[in-house]
Amino acid sequence: MVRLELIVLLVAFATCLVRTNDVFLKEPPDYIKECRIADKDFVNCSTHSIQQLFDKLNDGIPGLTSIKSFDPFYLNRIRITQGNSNAINLKVELANVKIIGFGHTNVLESQVFKKDYSWKTTFTLPEMKLQADYSLFGRILLIPLNGKGQVFLDAENMTVTMHTKTRLYSKGGFTFYNVTNLHVDFKMDGLKSYFSNLFNGNKQLEDSTNKFFNDNWRMLADALYTVITQTIEDILLDVLKKIFHFIPANFFVSDIPTPEQLYGRVKPKPK
Repeated sequence: MVRLELIVLLVAFATCLVRTNDVFLKEPPDYIKECRIADKDFVNCSTHSIQQLFDKLNDGIPGLTSIKSFDPFYLNRIRITQGNSNAINLKVELANVKIIGFGHTNVLESQVFKKDYSWKTTFTLPEMKLQADYSLFGRILLIPLNGKGQVFLDAENMTVTMHTKTRLYSKGGFTFYNVTNLHVDFKMDGLKSYFSNLFNGNKQLEDSTNKFFNDNWRMLADALYTVITQTIEDILLDVLKKIFHFIPANFFVSDIPTPEQLYGRVKPKPK
């Protein structure tokens, strides 16, 4: 009897998960502007629409409960090994990562390519702040480092270019984007930083090194390029996957083809 009750509970739980994953909008929301990719002003229309979407993320998208917070955004852990020159050879682990600034995203341009419905999106962040627990071993700008503590990064006036790959799939009579991959490039106008406990308690050496990093912020930005790009990519991939499983692509691009029309055969629904 107990075993039967357990089976019933497991089935009910699995059914609940399936229903949660299948929840999506069935009517166009007022915070998205529908655009036609066949129109000459599509890029302007799409840029406005994606800006409206980012603006709505600050307040929370009604019905989309999987995104708990957009600004600040939280990541559990980031691990990176980077060694692209004699000056940079790093093994970095960040934990309890908090990022502030995506709530002020300003979309400059949103392109959608008809060939495969991938995107190129350019946006600015007036400020992006990162706070985390760090573990660092290696070398930055020929300075040997081996420490654990807290890191604070404050990037100023970032311009980010995001390249996003998608696969279309059908659900409930609508076409959806499955965001499969994205890559970002960025440039910035300044980077302030502070690493605590860089040299296991040697405060004088820690302070002089932090001053050197801030005085030479462009070289530090190059050294931390992979750390910063992976942080942005992890945030956006998580957010975009959830958004576009919830909002049909038809509400962004009203004349988007079905998967059958684009690929010539049915693509399986992403898991």
